[in-house]
Amino acid sequence: MGLFSKDIKSMEDLFIHTLQDVYYAENQIVKALPKMIDKATNRELSAGLRTHLKETEGQVKRLEQVFEKLGKEPKGVDCPAIDGLIKEADEVAGEVDDSKVLDAAILGSAQAVEHYEMARYGTLIAWAKEIGHDNVVSLLNANLKEEKAADKKLSTLAEGKVNRRASGKTAAKRSTGRRTSSSSRAKKKAPLKRAAAKSGTTKRKTGPAKRKTARK
Repeated sequence: MGLFSKDIKSMEDLFIHTLQDVYYAENQIVKALPKMIDKATNRELSAGLRTHLKETEGQVKRLEQVFEKLGKEPKGVDCPAIDGLIKEADEVAGEVDDSKVLDAAILGSAQAVEHYEMARYGTLIAWAKEIGHDNVVSLLNANLKEEKAADKKLSTLAEGKVNRRASGKTAAKRSTGRRTSSSSRAKKKAPLKRAAAKSGTTKRKTGPAKRKTARK
């Protein structure tokens, strides 16, 4: 049954179909993440993906609880979107020779998957509230929160290390930073030296005057 199939006749049908879509997607991600972990060379990236693999396994279980609460059998339907994202991730990774650039590619692919999941969970939560399935909102929201947290961690890692290393700018920035710091220190010392010189001149001028006063 496709997304725009005539079998979807109501919001309830659409909600269940999208739930099955996400269930399929999460199971595919569980299969795909170990491959991404094996290819990643950055330790923090590998650790982050391992953590999210465990979270994704937990998300699958939550979705099964959602099906149970709705009186439905846990079932997935083909999701061309997630299949395409995973296929693209594999193809891009296979074309990258530089390990640092590969890490950036893996991270970017992982975030593309996160954004898809975030969009789907957000939609499911809105629909669940609208059609009266409030009893499953907390489970769906728990998954959404984990996806958002994972995406935030990936963004921090990308901006802090992975992207810089892939672009080769890290060493250059550090070198520039050292030169700037040295220059700043030199500029700060210059006014202090001038102030000290002025202060010394003033003392020499006032010294003799004080001695003359003492003779009187």
